[in-house]
Amino acid sequence: MANSNGGIVGVDNPAKVQPEVVTSVNSSSTFTTQPYTTSIDYMIVAGGGGASGGGGGAGGLRTFTSQPVSAATGYPVVVGAGGTGANLSGTGLPNRSGGGDGGTTTFLSNSVDGGGGGGNFGSAGPANSSGLGRLGGSSGGSTAYPMTGTGNNPTPYSPPQGNDGGEGGYAGNSYYLHGGGGGHSANGGNMVTDRPPLAGSAGSEGGAGTLYPATGLYYAGGGGGGSYLSVSKQNPTANNGGIGGGGDAGGTPGPAGPPSAGGAGTANTGGGGGGAVWTSAPAQTGGNGGSGVVVIKEPQGEYVGSGIWDMNSVYDSVKQGNWSN
Repeated sequence: MANSNGGIVGVDNPAKVQPEVVTSVNSSSTFTTQPYTTSIDYMIVAGGGGASGGGGGAGGLRTFTSQPVSAATGYPVVVGAGGTGANLSGTGLPNRSGGGDGGTTTFLSNSVDGGGGGGNFGSAGPANSSGLGRLGGSSGGSTAYPMTGTGNNPTPYSPPQGNDGGEGGYAGNSYYLHGGGGGHSANGGNMVTDRPPLAGSAGSEGGAGTLYPATGLYYAGGGGGGSYLSVSKQNPTANNGGIGGGGDAGGTPGPAGPPSAGGAGTANTGGGGGGAVWTSAPAQTGGNGGSGVVVIKEPQGEYVGSGIWDMNSVYDSVKQGNWSN
């Protein structure tokens, strides 16, 4: 006789409700889906670029919806590390190293590129290009010369995974301002448009990151640009990292202020490092980029088991002691 679930042989099977689950995977590991998950939404963010004088570019960011997966199954996750900040010191020496690039993040065969390192205080031109922000998911900010790195590189995704770093510039009286790193939602700030010359401010703003609704947090902000000053300036606010984990530039020295290192990008946001501020020895170091992250949302769902079993399955379950009336 059939039970109330309509089966020929079986027990009542009430609906099973699996709540929405949001998981942030902060390091390379294996992510295992819930018992009834068959599709997910997710965001991947690469490691942010390290700074020097220019701010580090944010790690690339991409989002995906309704991606099919198997229930109760493990999937490998690779989370990119943040790039290493580099020393900033002196004027235009050729081929000085800029900040290091962030690492690639990969999940379900999809990847994003690490943020580009911020430029050092190098000379312009093909042979002396250390002043140029490096390419990346978002590129790093450049230093004293009107040139900028290109974001959404080296893989040109559509929609773009990031934006361009900002241009640095010479403001007169041996006063240089460095460009901000690109963020996922905006380019890094340029010296000419972002900060008025001789205003005593830090370098340009890092580009803004992007809000991910599943967590209510911002990710992939560019690092703030640093500066080089050889004359005393007023003491400005140096909080110029882009929203989404971008590191702030070092505190710009006023009449009594020392040179200072840049702030690090926030871990597990892909934020770029903040640029250093330098006036005299010792050399100062740009901030490290923040590590990347993978955020996975398993949607809430209601799942009903079948109320009909074939006799072989019933017999096997009874023999194993797994059958209940």
